[in-house]
Amino acid sequence: MTPGVGPVTLVMQQAGWSNSWVMGRILYYIHDPMCSWCWAFRPVWSEIKSQLPDDIGLTTLLGGLAVDSDLPMEEVMREKLQTTWSIIEERVPGTRFNHGFWSQCRPRRSTYPACRAVISARLQGEGFEDKMVHAIQRAYYLEARNPSDDKTLVDLAGECGLDSARFSRALNDSTTQSVLDEEIVRSQALNAWSFPSLVLETDGEEQPLQYDYLDPKVTLECIERLAEPSHNR
Repeated sequence: MTPGVGPVTLVMQQAGWSNSWVMGRILYYIHDPMCSWCWAFRPVWSEIKSQLPDDIGLTTLLGGLAVDSDLPMEEVMREKLQTTWSIIEERVPGTRFNHGFWSQCRPRRSTYPACRAVISARLQGEGFEDKMVHAIQRAYYLEARNPSDDKTLVDLAGECGLDSARFSRALNDSTTQSVLDEEIVRSQALNAWSFPSLVLETDGEEQPLQYDYLDPKVTLECIERLAEPSHNR
């Protein structure tokens, strides 16, 4: 082990998680792969990433919506989420949901497994992180498959081209959970209590960013304004 580096930090560094810390500015994207609003934001987020200035490093953090649970989702929460899906379909045209999930699966209020799946994928190469996020979102929102179940996550890992055996070992490993715990703590330190959240750090100063589910310019122009000299005095 590298002297002075803990096991969790070392895992992050090996996966490329902390590479953006050396950049002049850092854009933090805080999300959960089973957050329906993050699913709605995905197209705009992809555009924002493709248009970021070169001096901005990107760090994604998992906020962790719901802890591990084997209990069936309570009816009140089921109704709330189904209503949320319908609201998103109205407010964010083009966002689709397969409402058959609620009758074909056994929903649980448990997103930590999916968060650990993203970390486990990241460990096999930085490029696998977003592949796994997207695979989880497609499975949950379009294919009526439950990402709260380990079997679903292992199946998705294989579909993403990951080493399924290695992924399965990492999925519930204590170090993987420790990485998730650290990301949740960091997210809360950034005052990211809802998802998605965007925070820009410049010279140690953190600024939450506005965003719009239909227009990437809202965020990009906000970043541009914060780069103006008047904001750096």
